[in-house]
Amino acid sequence: MKKTLWISLGVVLILISVLVWYKYFFVFGEGVKSGYLNYAMKKGYVFKTYEGKLIQEGFGKGKTGTITSYEFEFSVEDSEIFKQLETNSGKTFDLHYKEYNGALPWRGNTKFIVDKVVNMK
Repeated sequence: MKKTLWISLGVVLILISVLVWYKYFFVFGEGVKSGYLNYAMKKGYVFKTYEGKLIQEGFGKGKTGTITSYEFEFSVEDSEIFKQLETNSGKTFDLHYKEYNGALPWRGNTKFIVDKVVNMK
């Protein structure tokens, strides 16, 4: 009976560990987004994270008669990348990002984490 309980507990812990890894640490996608940097800021109550917004060129389908812009909200883990973004707000950037399945409070408010500035104009 005790052996079965320990095996069951071990299986449950392994399953929970795999689910947590998949939700918060598995890189679901990677890519590059281009656009004008709208803002870069440090914010948060407990965990101060770096956040930003990129406005992409082009127009989307909104309601009839309206124009919708493409916005890309992201988080940044590296303070050096954040400083580069913060000092060049309003310029055009090509940002490499990783997309996760979930956001962690100390990593940022979004699922998209910018890890590299590919190009800046």
